Amino acid sequence: MCQALNCAGASIAFEDPTLPECPAVAEMAGLRVNRIGVDRDGLLVDDLTDEAAAVVTPAHQFPLGFTLSAQRRLQLLSWARRTGAVIVEDDYDGEFRYDRQPVGALQGLDPEHVVYTGTASKSIAPALRIAWLAAPTHLVPALREVLRFDETHVNVIDQLALASMIRRGDLDRHLRRCRTRYRQRRDRLGRAVATQLPGARLSGIAAGLHAVLELPGPPSAEQELLDRLAAHGVAVDGLSSFRHRPQDSPLGVVVGYATPPQPMYDGAVEALVAATRAYCADAV
Repeated sequence: MCQALNCAGASIAFEDPTLPECPAVAEMAGLRVNRIGVDRDGLLVDDLTDEAAAVVTPAHQFPLGFTLSAQRRLQLLSWARRTGAVIVEDDYDGEFRYDRQPVGALQGLDPEHVVYTGTASKSIAPALRIAWLAAPTHLVPALREVLRFDETHVNVIDQLALASMIRRGDLDRHLRRCRTRYRQRRDRLGRAVATQLPGARLSGIAAGLHAVLELPGPPSAEQELLDRLAAHGVAVDGLSSFRHRPQDSPLGVVVGYATPPQPMYDGAVEALVAATRAYCADAV
């Protein structure tokens, strides 16, 4: 996608915070990267200028976990129409919404200005290595040219197996089971935080496979907190690792609650809470 957009002096906007690998890939492709802040309503659209494209996670912002509001969606589409820019919609875990039906794709509102991208990594397994995009008509020739030389071919058997799952309704049944399981896991984590960690909170909507655990304290304490959690066998990411300016991040960790096997999940939550509570007690 970055190669198809590449042209002299072009720039691309990414949410801040975001996965650091995403802007790194764009820079490797020769694009200039602009980082745009995010609040509870999603991307700060007013901060966009003359970028050729903007990459957004409207259904569930990573890592903060908010949804792009209806007003911001309209503003973003208006910006794209006015400037001729392309919006790249990364719908990486849009299937997993627990408190209501999933939010409709931004691409459905303006297919000629939005590139919709998705993957089976969250819904089935990362090892499947299947992803897709729905692109505006005017971008198809450039994408085809890039893929001629750069395509990583997907195993045909895997493609046929996924197509069969979709056709028979197996994928829908699988996703329903997953939504139930992950909703229960998030609820379990939320109850533990609410009852055992005064002053802490989980941020973001009830969706996805991760949550941000926000804690009282200075941002400079993050590494000490991570070390304490690691000593208790808890592997999480510091919130600052997803920001362009780590020093601007509040104290918090990104907790992926889908990873532990089911028999180990309660123990993992207990270890997280116990280590965090001990850290908070020592920090007082």
